Amino acid sequence: MDGKKRADVKPGLRVSIVLKQDQRTGKRTEGIVKDLLTKSPNHPHGIKVRLEDGQVGRVQEIL
Repeated sequence: MDGKKRADVKPGLRVSIVLKQDQRTGKRTEGIVKDLLTKSPNHPHGIKVRLEDGQVGRVQEIL
């Protein structure tokens, strides 16, 4: 799953995200979802989440 639908992303899932500063390079960071920050049911660039370690980015893939 690609993480563009809010219904697919839940706290506790392991995901691959792109941080704001890594958007140009596309470098991904893995972690566990703590909070969902996007309110809309879907987003073309991925649902924005906060990981348990505090990093914020958009979900690229659900692992």
